[in-house]
Amino acid sequence: MAALDPRIAAVTDRIVERSKVRRRHYLDLIEAEAERGIDRPRLSCGNFAHGFAAAGEDKAAIRTMRGPNIGIVTAFNDMLSAHQPYGRYPEQMKIFAREVGATAQVAGGTPAMCDGVTQGQTGMELSLQSRDVIALSTAVALSHGMFEGVAMLGICDKIVPGLLIGALRFGHLPALLVPAGPMPSGLANKEKQRVRQLYAEGKVGKDELLAAEAASYHGAGTCTFYGTANSNQMMMELMGLHIPGSAFVNPGTPLRQALTRAAVHRVAALAAAKQRPLGLVVDERAIVNAAVGLLATGGSTNHAIHIPAIARAAGIVIDWQDLDALSAAVPLIARVYPNGSGDVNDFHHAGGMAFTTRTLLEAGLLHGDILAAGADDFEDFATNPRLEGDDIVWDAVGESRNPDMLRPVGDPFLADGGMRLVTGNLGRAIFKTSAVAPERWTIEAPCRVFSDQDQVLLAFKAGELDRDVIVVVRFQGPRANGMPELHKLTPPLGVLQDKGFKVALVTDGRMSGASGKVPAAIHCCPEALVGGPLARVRDGDIVRLSAHDGRIEVVGVDLDQREPTPPPLPSWGTGRELFAFMRHGADNAELGGSAMLAAMEAEQPVADETVPAPVPA
Repeated sequence: MAALDPRIAAVTDRIVERSKVRRRHYLDLIEAEAERGIDRPRLSCGNFAHGFAAAGEDKAAIRTMRGPNIGIVTAFNDMLSAHQPYGRYPEQMKIFAREVGATAQVAGGTPAMCDGVTQGQTGMELSLQSRDVIALSTAVALSHGMFEGVAMLGICDKIVPGLLIGALRFGHLPALLVPAGPMPSGLANKEKQRVRQLYAEGKVGKDELLAAEAASYHGAGTCTFYGTANSNQMMMELMGLHIPGSAFVNPGTPLRQALTRAAVHRVAALAAAKQRPLGLVVDERAIVNAAVGLLATGGSTNHAIHIPAIARAAGIVIDWQDLDALSAAVPLIARVYPNGSGDVNDFHHAGGMAFTTRTLLEAGLLHGDILAAGADDFEDFATNPRLEGDDIVWDAVGESRNPDMLRPVGDPFLADGGMRLVTGNLGRAIFKTSAVAPERWTIEAPCRVFSDQDQVLLAFKAGELDRDVIVVVRFQGPRANGMPELHKLTPPLGVLQDKGFKVALVTDGRMSGASGKVPAAIHCCPEALVGGPLARVRDGDIVRLSAHDGRIEVVGVDLDQREPTPPPLPSWGTGRELFAFMRHGADNAELGGSAMLAAMEAEQPVADETVPAPVPA
């Protein structure tokens, strides 16, 4: 393992310094929880009896505390393909726990909404806010004090960050995430995208579109493109929160079950020994590893919101300046759809996480000394699991089996990680360059301003956007409408670009990990609703967006001299009105867009006011 690259060290040191008081406050909290928090020995007899009343054959073991009891927090539902496999996991995990003298109970469940189902629908306005709900549900589940370890069953977009944020408030307990893997490959993603674009142009009908979508999303497991869900799995490996090599093994296979068994055995061992609690595992180095992996593999831009939120739950402050600096140091070594032609199954076959971890370690781009929960040594994550009889054997990874998809650091696809911070008189935003041709990294054109994505689609269908244009979609931030993804815009904007027009998107909303070839400045903050500069942009303003020089600006206009456009009235229906308190309390995207974390920090501010606060709105 090589010495740490000085650029990675510098960013890590900056995060440590910025976080030192908040991190100390967090570590004091979990130390106090370990010493005098709620746990089984402290429960009254009535409390305790309630906790094991229905434990079946585990009742005697839990009652007499013969071994550690693992709390399972599950995001199972059988509508969401990625989470459908979890239905049988708890019963299996109870058996696996008994094998090593431990017990397991389902502590609680969390919601798990599918962005694929809600994409472009009103339900998408609950998506980001569901992360707070999941974190709160996790905290409720673990609040019973019945557990010495935690196993989290979740994979997809807001679910993994939510589970982790909630569990970090119980950071005195050891914990692992237990994945279920991606579905086998179906219709090629490029073909699916081609049919979507044809539908946007009116060249195929709904039947053809549905047939293509159903052939792509066809079974149990995560969607196979490299979006937020699969980026989650990559990050958890590089933070040491999986059993090594478990991210991308398909559901329903013997190896998948063996990895789940290994996860239960590992949590039980850590719990029995009171080792590697989650709050110590998730430190500044682990957060940097997650960010490095995201950049090296061209992962989802949603994690520019989730990484700061996860970090805050552990008393760590990371911002987009840090991500930008890391991006300059970390090369792009993977091209997985939508950044390439192959999917995550192809990525896994090419060498996957083992190859990625090894080449990044050899180049000094990862912290190899993190306190991994899933293995004794972080270098174990540079190996691939296979079954030998009933036992897992981890083999050293060889060279990439597909250099068109996965390459060593010394021969990257791009010299940087492809996630740029752009700033200017329109605020701060993220520009994901890894899927965009370099000749499109700078766009200057008149803008057309919209307040929702349906207005954009109407203008597209009417031919009003058949020109060089920067599409501005505002009032899409966390406080406006929950910050939905605007992935519905990708096909029409792609059509315009293919016609030869210079096209870009600027928005205070989100684009998913499936965002593709169209230049986009997303997550603009401060958002339009709170008086951000997007509220002062007018149709016809010349907007310049450049990843080359990190700028996003209206040219030749003093925006401060304009009155902001009033926001649209909040929309009710689909339960959105129930989440009004979350919208009203949410902070900006760079901080994570969370009402829950904002309120938590306001209730117990850090004592040392000389410590820099997170980036202001």
